Amino acid sequence: MLIVAGAALIGVLVEAFAPRAARFTAQFAVAMLGLLAAFAVIAMRAPAMIGVTLSGAVVVDGPALVFQGMVLLMGAAGLALMAERFGGRGPDAFTPSGSSVPGSQAEGLAERLGTTTEVFPLTMFALLGMMLFPASGDLLTMFVALEVLSMPLYVLTALARRRRLLSQEAALKYFLLGSFSSAFFLFGAALLYGYAGSLNLGEIGRAVGTVSGRGGLLAAGALLLFVGLLFKVGAVPFHSWTPDVYQGAPTPVTGFMAACTKVAAFGALLRLVYVGLAGSRWDWELVLWIVAGLTMVVGSVLSVSQTDIKRLLAYSSVAHAGFILVGLLAIDRAGIAAVTFYLASYGFATIAAFGIVLLVRARGSEATHISQWAGLGRRAPVLAAGMGLLLMGFAGIPLTSGFTAKFAVFAAAVAHAGAAGVVLTVIGVLSSAVTAYVYFRIVVLMFFSEPGGAPVDVLRPSAGGATAIGVGLLTTVVLGVFPAPLLALAASASQFLW
Repeated sequence: MLIVAGAALIGVLVEAFAPRAARFTAQFAVAMLGLLAAFAVIAMRAPAMIGVTLSGAVVVDGPALVFQGMVLLMGAAGLALMAERFGGRGPDAFTPSGSSVPGSQAEGLAERLGTTTEVFPLTMFALLGMMLFPASGDLLTMFVALEVLSMPLYVLTALARRRRLLSQEAALKYFLLGSFSSAFFLFGAALLYGYAGSLNLGEIGRAVGTVSGRGGLLAAGALLLFVGLLFKVGAVPFHSWTPDVYQGAPTPVTGFMAACTKVAAFGALLRLVYVGLAGSRWDWELVLWIVAGLTMVVGSVLSVSQTDIKRLLAYSSVAHAGFILVGLLAIDRAGIAAVTFYLASYGFATIAAFGIVLLVRARGSEATHISQWAGLGRRAPVLAAGMGLLLMGFAGIPLTSGFTAKFAVFAAAVAHAGAAGVVLTVIGVLSSAVTAYVYFRIVVLMFFSEPGGAPVDVLRPSAGGATAIGVGLLTTVVLGVFPAPLLALAASASQFLW
């Protein structure tokens, strides 16, 4: 985390003092080297780093290190897409001046100067918060991590180069609703402090069952904390921001937040459930069961009516959040391992899917209406085949990572959540069938429909962008055919420290 924080601060200095012509290369190099160095430290020194530090504020254990490693790798893939220039002077997806009026003289000046490199330190600060989120040992640290990861995302959402007003509207919605969710989280933390006399998750867990006469504070505080965290994962009924923000944000930012934010938020949710609130599960478990069922149903059903590919993937993301919640509610180490595997398979595939969306253009802008994807298999068969593979993974077709991930979370729920797990599994299977129809509709459109309307161009990505997309495709296949190594790693690192 210190390496990532240092890289972010160096990025601020580069933005302030480096010559304009050298900023892009310097910023990208500093950010990418910071991420790779941080991941190398985790990979080489993971066993030696396990422990509790900063008076219990930060807990470095197996789940924290696995989630941090995933955040770093997915962050590197997202960063590569953000740096995509397609031969231009600055990142293609981002406006050179987010504060200028579209088409104004100020924007023209910024375009000539090529100032779009602040996205790299902003992304690094967001990644710092995402790394701290699942390693938070107390609720105050968790809140700080929540804000550190959220604030840069609010800014990044507003920096789309095209459809600027839609981007700014999405950022405003995200900021306002995010502020409400943060307020709920703080209120819940205050109530739990009143219950246990401490904000430390281990102390709260030990207070459950030993403190009498304050059960109302425990139940209410837990539910308010869940509101704040369920907002970040896009669970129903706290999902209303998801389609608007996914559609309005720059496409690389959409892929980045869809993957990395989910990993970090579910990591924090797992720590809260398994460490702080496991003893009071009967007070809140029914609520989360209902939320998981509604999230799967609403996400899958509403995805059917979407005509914009980014909004469709947004509602797909909502449905996937419901599937992951099913594994979380197993309240067992098998559930932790299943959730970890699901997040890895979904995260890399999502970044690759939005990377492909970034490449498909019509009249210079991204072709996000699904009718524009008709006949894409004839114009760009390799790209269409890659998108088809990712969609099959999202649908859970056998021999893809999505099938193994869904099987793992449903098996954990059936084995450890009793009758409720069986009911949620049935709902999940039916919801998967609905989303499969949505994904197959796009595949049919790409390969078996005649192209129509404005001609669609497919841009050639740089080496970094192609690598990010390739990694997503590779993980979709490899984790579907050879899931055992990652499942074993997730199972061996599924023990939380108290």
